[in-house]
Amino acid sequence: MTSSSAEALLLDFGSVITYSAFEIMDRAERRLSLAPGTLTWRGPLDPATDSLWVAMQADEISERHYWERRADEVGRLLGRSWAPLDFFRAIRGGDLNEDVRPEITELVSQARAAGIKLGILTNELELFGGVESSRSLEIVRMMDVVVDATHTRILKPDPRAYALAVERLGVAPGAVVFADDQRRNVEGALQAGLNGIFFDVRDVPHAIGAVRAALGLTA
Repeated sequence: MTSSSAEALLLDFGSVITYSAFEIMDRAERRLSLAPGTLTWRGPLDPATDSLWVAMQADEISERHYWERRADEVGRLLGRSWAPLDFFRAIRGGDLNEDVRPEITELVSQARAAGIKLGILTNELELFGGVESSRSLEIVRMMDVVVDATHTRILKPDPRAYALAVERLGVAPGAVVFADDQRRNVEGALQAGLNGIFFDVRDVPHAIGAVRAALGLTA
């Protein structure tokens, strides 16, 4: 049982369910056989190091464009032609389950035990993770609904993306708690009537605590 009116938890995938690329940059450099400090951009962890991220936050480029640029940049360092899928496969290794935040797995398990419906609303699960890796994820198998713009072609913060997820969850918009690491997507959720929560990767415990509180779950 919960102490709130929330009936469903809807999560973004990259940076919310999994660690962001920025949080695992040291490991990424080792996996790519790059010297420490080669990849200097740190996105939300240190915007001053990442003018491209700042441009994305200002809506001058899309998030997909950001990662296309970064993947191409890193690929060129290695003498390869890379798309985001190549980049993420290289930095995350063979088992994407290893990059799932354990705190999120705990939260999802607790929510399911409380009878809360579970879903993912993402712009690029399979586009960036690949079909096989995405389907092997244990946390994906725990979900009632997965809405991936890789297939729907409807990107957050388009209102239709939230409407589709809510429809598939079978609950009212106001009964959905939605968490995303991009403020524009949280704002889109709020405008669509969902309970949007900004998932700040600089303070993951606080972000998860906010989601848990919105769901009426105890720590």
